[in-house]
Amino acid sequence: MSTPAAGPDVLPPCEPFRRDEGPLGVLLQHGFSGCPASMRPMGDWLASEGFSVVGPRWPGHGTTWTDLASVTWRDWERASETALLDLASRTTHVVAVGLSVGGAMVLHLAARHPAVVRGVVAVNGLVRRPELVFAPVLSGLVRSVKGVGNDIKKPGQDETSYDRLPTTAVDQLGKFLRIVDSELPAVRQPLIVFSSRDDHTVKPANSRRIMRRCTGSAKEFIPLLNSYHVATLDYDAPIIFERVAALARSVAADAPTPRP
Repeated sequence: MSTPAAGPDVLPPCEPFRRDEGPLGVLLQHGFSGCPASMRPMGDWLASEGFSVVGPRWPGHGTTWTDLASVTWRDWERASETALLDLASRTTHVVAVGLSVGGAMVLHLAARHPAVVRGVVAVNGLVRRPELVFAPVLSGLVRSVKGVGNDIKKPGQDETSYDRLPTTAVDQLGKFLRIVDSELPAVRQPLIVFSSRDDHTVKPANSRRIMRRCTGSAKEFIPLLNSYHVATLDYDAPIIFERVAALARSVAADAPTPRP
């Protein structure tokens, strides 16, 4: 898969990716402290099925954990939004897919751009973590905390995530999640929520909350029985890939036929 120039400091598995293969587009968004490596296999598979795909990299990600201290959630939003609107300019319909906090981001984009995002998929999405309200206090006490990553059941997989997290970035995460949680009722697009039964990073209650608070009539909850948190690299990944493709095709088929 071709990748745009990403700069010398970006780790080799973490470059953003883009592939133009057809009129249906899929935005693939990684999560907090991760990188596009977690979404690349899905991008490869979708491209082979004739979809145009893009996997943006959030600023501060895919380099070194200290870079996260110098960015805000607005920088992540800007990167995702730019990728979304560029993809929409080259395709007829776009479905947005996100892993973990990437799931929160695609829900945020769906609320902000309902005419652009035609379908949404959240894979073990994180939208609420109340204890992060204390992150500003924590950031005044310590510079960093231990990271969480590679919660994958399948051997030999690596999402290339950070082993440390700046506490200032954790504070930014908390601010972003509070905004997204308040926006969920505005998400009315067709929605698929994947939730791993055994997730050691994000509580499955988040997936149930997304299902409950989003207000569209076409919502589907799909449990993943053989994957941990990073399900896009785990045993259930083929199920996710196929259902994303089916959703994109369904959204396009259900769209009104343009008048001549």
